[in-house]
Amino acid sequence: MGITLTEPAAQHVKSYLENRGKGIGLRLGVRTSGCSGMAYVLEFADDINDEDEVFEDHGIKVIVDPKSMVYLDGTELDFGKEGLNEGFKFNNPNVKDECGCGESFNI
Repeated sequence: MGITLTEPAAQHVKSYLENRGKGIGLRLGVRTSGCSGMAYVLEFADDINDEDEVFEDHGIKVIVDPKSMVYLDGTELDFGKEGLNEGFKFNNPNVKDECGCGESFNI
């Protein structure tokens, strides 16, 4: 299935990469954290490791390590603004439950 980006998410990442002046894409992963068990990790990527999986959507590369891919396969990354708040939203079909604060999930 892979990882996909909506157009607003891709535009947001592209803008940040341009302002940053370097980087090849976005690294997406998960870590153990929060009250539900797992939390998303997003950071700019400057390189690709041999074992990484790379997906490209709307001209943006999304890089995922193999351990995180088990939890992220099929995820769509969106970006939106609600009032004064803005941020990424993870539409992950694998999630069974999320914590009340929205910071963590479990599968």
